[in-house]
Amino acid sequence: MNIVFDIGNVLIRWHPERAVAHCFPDPEAARAYLNEVGFFDWNHVQDGGRPFALGLAALEAAHPGRSAPLADYPARFGLTIDEPIAGSWALLDALRLRGHRLFAITNFAVETWPEALRLHPRLAGVFEDVVVSGHERMLKPAPEIYELLLSRNGLRAPDCLFIDDSLPNVEGARAVGLAAHHFTGPAALEADLRARGLL
Repeated sequence: MNIVFDIGNVLIRWHPERAVAHCFPDPEAARAYLNEVGFFDWNHVQDGGRPFALGLAALEAAHPGRSAPLADYPARFGLTIDEPIAGSWALLDALRLRGHRLFAITNFAVETWPEALRLHPRLAGVFEDVVVSGHERMLKPAPEIYELLLSRNGLRAPDCLFIDDSLPNVEGARAVGLAAHHFTGPAALEADLRARGLL
């Protein structure tokens, strides 16, 4: 079986409020700011390949005078992803030892993906291929991003299990024909992998 991992909040926790902690030391205040300026929708567009300078200009246009806390987001991004999810990495290693092929599809911006590789260097070597949304200018859950992984690696959708913490991304994978697991934590993932006979 080919195992296809998401990365953010599956292998690495993402705490976006930490990127604006220099302006909002209280995490609740930081999260309130991010919600106020529509950070998550904005970030999704960034993950689709929009250059950061254009993204920052769009944020300032939509929320005049409110973009400054995110002005150096790429430089501060590492603060948001410094925590690996140890249980998930242990399962990845167990799957590798069982002979399963490992791949990844991740929504990441062009400017932030290098920081993930710097902080978590195993990402650069543990997978046969990583489809990074910002590089390809396509995003989960669009079918094209799953189809790209399949075509680029000569894989059949029924021979793949996709793992993601986002239910829409899971449903997108299933629509293309991949088996999929909605990740809520390592324990539930391990139980599902064992039920499928993969561990």
